[in-house]
Amino acid sequence: MSIAKADVIEGMVKGMAVLESFDTERQRLNATLAAQRAGITRAAARRHLLTLTHLGYLESDGSYFWLAAKVMRFSGSYLASSRLPRVMQPTLNRLLAQTGHSFSAVVLDGEEVVIVARSDAARVLAYGLHLGARLPAHATSTGHVLLAAKGKAEFNAWLKDRNLPKLTGRTLTDAKLLRARVAQVQADDFDISSEEHELGVSAMSVPLRDVQGRTVAALNVVLPSANWKAAEIKREFLPVLQGAAQELRALL
Repeated sequence: MSIAKADVIEGMVKGMAVLESFDTERQRLNATLAAQRAGITRAAARRHLLTLTHLGYLESDGSYFWLAAKVMRFSGSYLASSRLPRVMQPTLNRLLAQTGHSFSAVVLDGEEVVIVARSDAARVLAYGLHLGARLPAHATSTGHVLLAAKGKAEFNAWLKDRNLPKLTGRTLTDAKLLRARVAQVQADDFDISSEEHELGVSAMSVPLRDVQGRTVAALNVVLPSANWKAAEIKREFLPVLQGAAQELRALL
């Protein structure tokens, strides 16, 4: 949603940027690191860190800051009020019981995908694949599926001047290669990613569409790459994922 510049509260923008600076790679930040990550001055970062600590969203030892449990209010409210996770959960649980593997529902948020619902097998394969986890869109099967749902102009705008970090030796970091991959996903209507985000992990994703045909999320399964080749994943899980997506369409 675009709004007039006069309606933007710059202090809130900076405060949210500081809050979003905390992630699995940087769980503790001082004012200098927060300033670098949020793109603001150190003095401004310090004020925002202190204010967020005062409000209970951060904790601190006087030098470093880290997220407090209060930030879970946002995710808890989303999960309680958003229709998508509630609609998806019974299907995810059924798929887990049917196959013994982990399934997730994922949405696109800027340059990342976010897990909004999931069913976990007894052994979680991939690091950080918890509910609410944020992963780089360019390096995941769910990201490729969700990017494929964008129109040409919208995807070009998303890709323009974007840095594509290398996470493993198989990560797509070239814009032309990513463009070709997304075009292939548009033709296939699914994607299989092997060790592009994390070594030892493969995943397959399909789009979740509503009754109007709009892609609202991606549905994926996560598997150990040592045990599954791409052809085997496609044969075993594509019918399962597509069947679940078709069942959910009337509910989304």
